[in-house]
Amino acid sequence: MTQIIRCRLADDAQDLFPAKAHADDAAFDLKARTAMTIEPGKAACVPTGLFLELPAGYEAQVRPRSGLALKRAITVLNSPGTIDAGYRGEVGVILINHGQEPFVIQRGDRIAQMVIQTLPDVSLQLADALAPSQRGDGGFGSTGVHNPSN
Repeated sequence: MTQIIRCRLADDAQDLFPAKAHADDAAFDLKARTAMTIEPGKAACVPTGLFLELPAGYEAQVRPRSGLALKRAITVLNSPGTIDAGYRGEVGVILINHGQEPFVIQRGDRIAQMVIQTLPDVSLQLADALAPSQRGDGGFGSTGVHNPSN
């Protein structure tokens, strides 16, 4: 069964409705509402003209477009950006330019993608100790790294 997510577009953004390029795509393409340039090493919030009404138990994730990342070194700075169910403001995409050239955005350019996910109902429970695991407290790149001192 298809879950319907209510949304609206700003008055000047009726041409920017998010869409999937192919029926079996996971994500909706988000488009820029305004033209702008992001200089190398700089970030900017790009408005999309999209407003969402996500039901409780859902989130939207804003992710980079692989082509922009590979070809232009443009990515979503807080990837994935999370849109909570209670947020009703305009969806903005925080892009950063890791490239060497200014990145010029025209109105209507596809700048990011949005995946809508269901969330499990979880809660945290405080404990005096945690069960041991094979990995233990190794983190931040420790998996598969041989360390002779261990």
